[in-house]
Amino acid sequence: MTQAHNALAMQQAIQDQIARHALLGDILDSIIKMVAQQLPSARISLMMLDSEDGTLSLTAGHGLSDGYCRALQRLPVGPAIGACGVSAYNRDVVITENIEQDPNWVPFLQYTRAEGVASCWSAPVLTSNHELLGTFAIYHHYPRSPSLQERSLLIQSAGLLALAIARQRDRQALAWNEQRFRSLFTHHPDAVFELDLQGYLLDANRALTQITGFSLEQIKGRHYEQFMAEENKARAREAFKQVCEGQPQRYELTAYNANGERYWLDVTNLPIMVDGRVMGIYGIGRDITLQQAQAAELHLLKRGIEATPNGVVMADATLPDMPLVYVNKAFLNITGYLREDVLGRNCRFLQGSNTDPQAVSAIKEAISACREHECTLLNYRKDGTPFWNQLIIAPVFNSLGQCTHYIGIQQDITKQRENEEALRFQRSHDVLTGLPNRVAFHERLTEYYRLCRQQSRELAVLALNLDGFKVINDALGHYAGDQLLKSVGQRLAGWLNSGDMVARLGGDDFGILLPNRDEAGIIKAAESLLSLLEQPFFIKDQRLYLSASIGVATSDEKTHDSSLLIQHARLAMREAKRQGYHHWQWYSGSITSHIHHHINLRREIEEALEQGQFIMHYQPLVDARTGEIRSLEALIRWHHPERGLIFPGDFIPLAEETGKIIGIGHWVLRQACKDITIINASRNTQPLSVAVNISPLSFQRGNIFSDIKHILQETCLAPHLLELELTEGVLMSGAETAIDNLRAIRELGVRVAIDDFGTGFSSLSYLRKLPINQVKLDRSFISDITVDKDNAAIVQGVITMAHHLGLEVVAEGVETKEQQQDLIMRGCDLLQGFRFSRPVPLENILRLPSMLPE
Repeated sequence: MTQAHNALAMQQAIQDQIARHALLGDILDSIIKMVAQQLPSARISLMMLDSEDGTLSLTAGHGLSDGYCRALQRLPVGPAIGACGVSAYNRDVVITENIEQDPNWVPFLQYTRAEGVASCWSAPVLTSNHELLGTFAIYHHYPRSPSLQERSLLIQSAGLLALAIARQRDRQALAWNEQRFRSLFTHHPDAVFELDLQGYLLDANRALTQITGFSLEQIKGRHYEQFMAEENKARAREAFKQVCEGQPQRYELTAYNANGERYWLDVTNLPIMVDGRVMGIYGIGRDITLQQAQAAELHLLKRGIEATPNGVVMADATLPDMPLVYVNKAFLNITGYLREDVLGRNCRFLQGSNTDPQAVSAIKEAISACREHECTLLNYRKDGTPFWNQLIIAPVFNSLGQCTHYIGIQQDITKQRENEEALRFQRSHDVLTGLPNRVAFHERLTEYYRLCRQQSRELAVLALNLDGFKVINDALGHYAGDQLLKSVGQRLAGWLNSGDMVARLGGDDFGILLPNRDEAGIIKAAESLLSLLEQPFFIKDQRLYLSASIGVATSDEKTHDSSLLIQHARLAMREAKRQGYHHWQWYSGSITSHIHHHINLRREIEEALEQGQFIMHYQPLVDARTGEIRSLEALIRWHHPERGLIFPGDFIPLAEETGKIIGIGHWVLRQACKDITIINASRNTQPLSVAVNISPLSFQRGNIFSDIKHILQETCLAPHLLELELTEGVLMSGAETAIDNLRAIRELGVRVAIDDFGTGFSSLSYLRKLPINQVKLDRSFISDITVDKDNAAIVQGVITMAHHLGLEVVAEGVETKEQQQDLIMRGCDLLQGFRFSRPVPLENILRLPSMLPE
């Protein structure tokens, strides 16, 4: 009775351990102790089931060797696997009275013999829902079967183990769930918080403290309304009421962080339900401040795209034929199509018969290569009228780097092209006669001269001057004189053969190029021209007679410069006048006093450099509206010891011809940088910049980049206070090299301006690509801007075009208040001219006020 009482007490103690959630190992030790006390000679094993592969492994035991434990690992569950495998398989007690005689034990006899066990009683360890956890077995060293009491002890032990293991698994599952929830709560990237039913915060995760800037201690116990903007409270209260009634809610609100900064939250409120009752509220808040900003930015961008005057289209690159999926209003206005006309179509419908196929091919190549492309294309509107389209296309890539769309930006530049053509004609042609001007003549002369030398052919240059034109002009007035010059130009143009050229060089001077003529042909041409011009002209119902003097010069082995041909032709023309009007003269090659003068001047220029005879004058550039001095242009003067002050027009051309301009330019650059440093030191206003003219020869042959860099370092002048002025001819001759040099100079911080803009021959479509800051309108456009509507239109076109390209515009030669007011009205930025100040020496500049007369 005492033994049964002890067994019952031990069972009760084990059950208490299970109830108290004691460690599984301690409970197992108690079960083994209970069995060992009742069966002192028994050996005990616990085999646990691996649910993944369905095998049994001996994990704990009593009286069994380590070797036996290692042997009984990962045994399959089956109808012929020892006693434990069969017990697990059948979910029932298996009694092996004699292991040696049981075929199920054959594979394990070597282990049982070594261990010295002869019988095995095994019971399955099952949960209440019959789930297999493992087996519990009792071994003896001699064959035997259990008594009813011993069998009951085996089953009770397995049951206690099942209960202990199940409880442990439940605790682990509960702990895992709690840890998972806590991990979700703590590490969720969004703000997670818990509220009571009155709206007070009970707990919050780290994300909420990071978003709000408040610590957890500052958050707990506070009402949720204390964190949000006033305008959101009514919406939040309604949501809170609904969630307290068991209805999940989602809404957006604005709140303020600890620094008083406003942010946006996307809030989800969930009821905490226990037995069908709402016991509290969970909240999840996602910071959508960035998304709100991006959405606002996207909305603004869309509004901007719709408002832009440029056409914007988007094509789907993932679909065949890349159909348009978006067009803005400007595109429809430019092309005349309706939105439904174009969506779903490839934009090639804008092309027509005169669209450049090479430009179209270049677009296709860029699309195939998924790269940006810019071109000018002739397109057609819905009504068939052509327009020039400045087109930029660019690929749009997704997060995987795949091109999904193409965006196209279109600008109708038809008027700009027309203005360009007009300006191009203006730059290369004489406005009055329509003939090529001096610039175009010298360009063609250089080209013909090169070709004739390469092909060993002769080139004749004729300088033609009208005899007595001044008398007619003075007597009949400028209008009649202009009409006479136009008639002369028309007659000369009609006289030309293919390949010949006639140009008006200025006043009543004309130049003629005759390639591929022998001596007899040249003489015949000169005589023919004299006869042509002696025919009467009818101006203002009057019959007028003219004559002309012609000088002829031809290229030969001694002529090494094309510019000498026109110089020789002029000398010959003057000789023809001295011999009497209506005459032509061939240049003989004799040295005249004029040439002697040039030779002496070349020598004196070199002496001037050596002896420091050059000086600097400066002319202010002022703000068009305020009159404030913004910059100074450096202008060289020659203080000749005998002839006094010599202006640049008298020596710069010869300096360029002889190459001396490089040395002069270097001196001017250094002196200007030194002087502007002195000038700025004497002023209390914003520092002035200085503009220095760079000759074509200095830019093309001199080491201009190194010179600038060295001089800036030497004079300690900030690079942005230096501006280089270059003519259009410099930029367009050897354009690629010029652009490379300009980019390098711009990278130093030095500004660049185009001087005498409008008198050259460059293409506006090319000029927009140049790395420049400023254009200077030539004074020839300004002098009659208030009376000549054509010049005024050109000035307005240049200002508008320059501002679209982000360039400043300077007007040169401003002499009157009327000119100033007209230029202000047209939006010109800076003005320069006698209206404000003549070029003056350094000491005069130091005395100038910061504001000049408006």
